[in-house]
Amino acid sequence: MNASPLSALEMAVAEHNAVGLGISIDALMENAGRAVAEEAIRHLPPAPARVAILAGTGNNGGDGTCAAFYLSQWGYAPEIWLLRPPSEIRSSAARRCWERVRNRSATPGRLPRATELAEFPLVLDAMLGTGQTPPLRSPYLEAVSELVTSGAPVLSIDVPTGLGGDVKLRPRWTVALTAMKTGMAAETCGEVTVRSIGIPEEALRRTGPGDFLYFPVRRGARGRRGRLLVIGGGPYAGAPALAGLAALRSGAERATVIAPLPAAERVQSFSPALVVRPIGTDRFTPDDVPAILAEIESAPPAAVVLGMGAGAHPETAAALGGLVASLDGRIPIVVDADAIQPLASLGEGNSARDPQMVVATPNDGEYRRSFDSAPVRELEERLARARTQARSHRLTLVVKGEADLITDGERACLNLTHSPSMTVSGAGDVLAGVIGSLLAQGVPSMGAARLATYWAGEAGNRVAAEKGDGLIATDLIDALPAALVLGLERVRPS
Repeated sequence: MNASPLSALEMAVAEHNAVGLGISIDALMENAGRAVAEEAIRHLPPAPARVAILAGTGNNGGDGTCAAFYLSQWGYAPEIWLLRPPSEIRSSAARRCWERVRNRSATPGRLPRATELAEFPLVLDAMLGTGQTPPLRSPYLEAVSELVTSGAPVLSIDVPTGLGGDVKLRPRWTVALTAMKTGMAAETCGEVTVRSIGIPEEALRRTGPGDFLYFPVRRGARGRRGRLLVIGGGPYAGAPALAGLAALRSGAERATVIAPLPAAERVQSFSPALVVRPIGTDRFTPDDVPAILAEIESAPPAAVVLGMGAGAHPETAAALGGLVASLDGRIPIVVDADAIQPLASLGEGNSARDPQMVVATPNDGEYRRSFDSAPVRELEERLARARTQARSHRLTLVVKGEADLITDGERACLNLTHSPSMTVSGAGDVLAGVIGSLLAQGVPSMGAARLATYWAGEAGNRVAAEKGDGLIATDLIDALPAALVLGLERVRPS
């Protein structure tokens, strides 16, 4: 179904996007349990053969107990070893699967011993799934030790327990659900079979409510983080101000704007929340580049957004190109508006560039002028061509349009969540500010691009429902916090 391996986070995003499309977690777990049971039969003697299931209390354990139901229906004799008390089963779907089998299958209620596991022709590893983080802890550490000692044949569900850590279970087989997962290989997972569990391709290839999982989790007493630098302005002062304010409304700790005089004074007049540094007069020139780089060296930001409102004067284009070349690989950068053409002029095939370090956000016209002028109308072909451009230029592309094209050259998706009323001056500056804010907070480029486009679209839909074509860019900024709160409530309920 999906050719590229998925990380744990990408898998969780896809599942929540599937729920957003009307598919329940219960249905996904039911499909997973049946697929696992079918894979188990491939490696079992005929019924009524015994099969041991080591189950955790998360959704991976739910997949295992659901498989036990189907195996018992088909005449096999599953025995479930739940490694923690049933009261600790976390999701309602996993609890449902447990309640359905707890009186039908043997459930010893303790850790298995190696000598007991050695008697089974097959053991299902349903202890920990894609959400596990090393190192293994009790009781999973002891269970894996006993299972390894037993020498029993093992079929792992989704990923082997302990994958990526020091203590590893090495199964003979793994059934990967939906797609291969990051870090899987034959030497750690045995023979891998990929099975669909009913997550539609749309949940993987389009943004959705699950993308709010990319928003960084705050841990400990440290609050907001991520200092963003916006470099823009000259002929236009509103554009960099909009980007800076959007960054603050999307979680950045600080937004500093570097702009030439008198644009810097106008930017400061928009809000006292912005920190403004004037460099240059009227517009940026190559002579201003050393001073801008010195400002960056003196107070290094976590990410930079540049280009909006700077103008297309040849000297300004040269200055922006020099900044992109100097910052390339040092700091994550978002290249927008008047910096798009200077970026494209640097050429293709920069093999030293990390595609995750540069995000370009052209609108459809800027994309055609700077990257690909072919008159392609079919959406999937446009996305494929954008993917080729992102790969050859070694960057992440966000092509803004009726459908936003998002790709880093390897992965690609569409964002269709927005209102026609968002086709208004300044909306692109807001999006660039949100992407830059997320990069500054440590979100990888594809996650930042996916979340920002969907989040801004959700905010736009909320405003459009009230103001219609009266929507302006500052309305989008004001709507970002409420859209984030509601989005996080859906994917991270308290």
